[in-house]
Amino acid sequence: MLNRHELLEFMRANPLVTLATISAESVPSAAIVGVAVSDRFELVFDTLGTSRKFRNLQKNPRIAIVFGAAGAYRGSGHDERTVQYEGVADIPTGEELERVRERIYFKQFPDGRARLKWPHIEYVRVRPMWMRYSDYNVNPPEIVELSGEELARLIAAT
Repeated sequence: MLNRHELLEFMRANPLVTLATISAESVPSAAIVGVAVSDRFELVFDTLGTSRKFRNLQKNPRIAIVFGAAGAYRGSGHDERTVQYEGVADIPTGEELERVRERIYFKQFPDGRARLKWPHIEYVRVRPMWMRYSDYNVNPPEIVELSGEELARLIAAT
């Protein structure tokens, strides 16, 4: 059975994710971005304030993210594990922005500091509402779904 440490390790080892947002007009948009994962399963990524994903999240903060699919085929083998993650995004400011950048994002992406000089650079934090880990490398597949109290216990176990 998957434990908290293994779940965090898998997510951190697969920082290039596919994320999906919905515009105010209900038009879907998907992108591949690099995300950093905190010990509380918060996700942090940078993006341009002029991007569709950022504008979409300002209107509708709900977001869906998939870990694992972008790097599923490596070398001669393949890894059929994924984490599906649904959450609510916000745009941190002040001390909270400093915390998520320094303690979470730059820890995973030290080169992100160079992007601080970019015009319109923004940071988005996502908090989980639902997660599903699937491992199709084993038979039968291992599938662990987390929401509600189970997810709250996992997050609080830091």
